[in-house]
Amino acid sequence: MLKISAFSKLTRVSVKTLHFYDNLGLLKPAVVDENNGYRYYTEEQLLTVKRIVALKEQGFTLEQIKPMLEENVLPETVKNQLTDKKKELEQAIHEAQNQLNEIDRRLTRIEESEEHHQHTPAAIRYVEPQLIASIRDTVPRTQLCLLLDEILQYVRSCGEDEGRLLTIVWHDFGSRNSDLVDIEVALPLTKVVPSRGRVKVSILPELKAAASLVHHCNPYRNDCPAVTELLSWIQSQSLVPSAKEPVRETYLTSDKDMYGTLRLAELLIPIEHID
Repeated sequence: MLKISAFSKLTRVSVKTLHFYDNLGLLKPAVVDENNGYRYYTEEQLLTVKRIVALKEQGFTLEQIKPMLEENVLPETVKNQLTDKKKELEQAIHEAQNQLNEIDRRLTRIEESEEHHQHTPAAIRYVEPQLIASIRDTVPRTQLCLLLDEILQYVRSCGEDEGRLLTIVWHDFGSRNSDLVDIEVALPLTKVVPSRGRVKVSILPELKAAASLVHHCNPYRNDCPAVTELLSWIQSQSLVPSAKEPVRETYLTSDKDMYGTLRLAELLIPIEHID
């Protein structure tokens, strides 16, 4: 017979854990001294501990292990337990592999974004017309995320990919410092879907000439350094912002690829027609 301290050293299982096994009915001492409460274990119980450790390494919980240690446990019972655990582990591996694949995709997108948009200078470019679903409203800037979520949910309900690049149309660009902003959130579509409620399906018109600047921005800030930078660049090129078309900002980083408070975006300021 072994005192619990000696049994603990032999099995490399702490005394506290042995007490826990006792309370669970998983491994009870062979003898408990009624006078002092000392617990004693037999050498044969070393095998039980080894079985518990082995089953824990296979992923079984203590509750799952308990019936597998019963004296008259049937082989079929053990086989079913092992089969269920195998399926559980295979599912966990499958889910973990999906998570790894998604992480790889995000790493690729980040690397591509850094490669394509790092140190991109301001430039004049043509913007093609685009079929969109959009919502326009005058709201506090802090509610921009609610509009974005509303349009994403609608597009998703129509079977469209919600991961496309969102565009914000600033209809009152000159009042960016105001608490309320007149904005339109737009998401590209691959097919015509019905307008519904606040959601309007239309063509976002082309921009024959727009000053473009790729930058990192916080969409909820009133002041954006990129705006000042691009307006200064336009002036340096002897160009004039157009009063006919609103300023646009396209998010080049999707919601799920956004880390921190900044996201990569392209600021587009339409300019007067140039030859």
